[in-house]
Amino acid sequence: MTRRRTVLLAATAAAATVALSACGSSLEATGDLDSAKLTIYSAQHKNLTEEWGKEFQDKTGIQVQVRYGNDSSMGSQIVQEGASSPADVFLTENSPAMTTVQKAGLLAPVEAATLGQVGPQYVPSSKDWVGIAARSTVLVYNPSKISESQLPASLMDLTKPEFNGKWGAAAGGADFQAIVSAVLATQGEAKTSEWLAGLKSGAKIYQNNIATMKAVNSGQSAMGVIYHYYWYRDQALDKESSGNTKLHYFKNEDPGAFVSLSGGGVLKSSKHAADAQKFLAFVTSKEGQKVLGTTDAKEYAVGTGVASDPALPPLDSLQAPKIDPFTLNGPKVIELMTKAGLL
Repeated sequence: MTRRRTVLLAATAAAATVALSACGSSLEATGDLDSAKLTIYSAQHKNLTEEWGKEFQDKTGIQVQVRYGNDSSMGSQIVQEGASSPADVFLTENSPAMTTVQKAGLLAPVEAATLGQVGPQYVPSSKDWVGIAARSTVLVYNPSKISESQLPASLMDLTKPEFNGKWGAAAGGADFQAIVSAVLATQGEAKTSEWLAGLKSGAKIYQNNIATMKAVNSGQSAMGVIYHYYWYRDQALDKESSGNTKLHYFKNEDPGAFVSLSGGGVLKSSKHAADAQKFLAFVTSKEGQKVLGTTDAKEYAVGTGVASDPALPPLDSLQAPKIDPFTLNGPKVIELMTKAGLL
């Protein structure tokens, strides 16, 4: 008999464990964690993580709790916790944070059957974690400020003098740092450092992807580098933050066509290793991947034979650069961005 869904609800002083029926529950854990439950450290979007967690609980009866953070801080936390980490599963928005945890020797190999549920291009060469979703780099632009024919041919061209002061990005965020990791992987350290210097002197820095898109929509910037799903989410609603904009896809294996993988991994120190592997197997299964196409996530499904949201251009049409996600060097990116005065 399936156990009833249990949750940890946020409170100002401490977290309390509450048993709930099948509707209206939250999986968030903000205080002490219950060692009897499967613990997920998630840097993924809360609505997507909760949907996966709830469906997994309903299907298996395995109780789940989630602690949220951003990619780099949560990855660093797991490394600091080491073998004492209470986490069983780590979910990221972008792969560099997962690679950081992997290089610290803290991930268990993902079961072969789970790896086989996604396309081979969504499995790092190490096979110690697996892609669970994908997002494409795009250039959002305001046609009243710049015409399509005037757009840069490459992401690298944004730092040319003619685009000075005309574009923006959320340089401090994990999303943009992942994009820089693709620049580093495809262009090398010298060109990346030069490009970052141009960004520092010629771009407007915004708090996040949404702020970047809003700035382009209002005409404050002519262009902005973001991930695709922010635009598609707003387009599906009232278009308040994107109604005056269009998207440009660089394609041609340009670093600006980078497709970033969200990753899922099982901690080697997990006290619920079998259940953790079951969770990753569910997330990458057709059932789990359908969540990406049937909710407002607007991220790409990576499961074999699973359709993404029909509003999105097909993933295989984006002509993304071929990059082994295991090779993306998050720490080096942070070092270069810090030297450039961006972090």
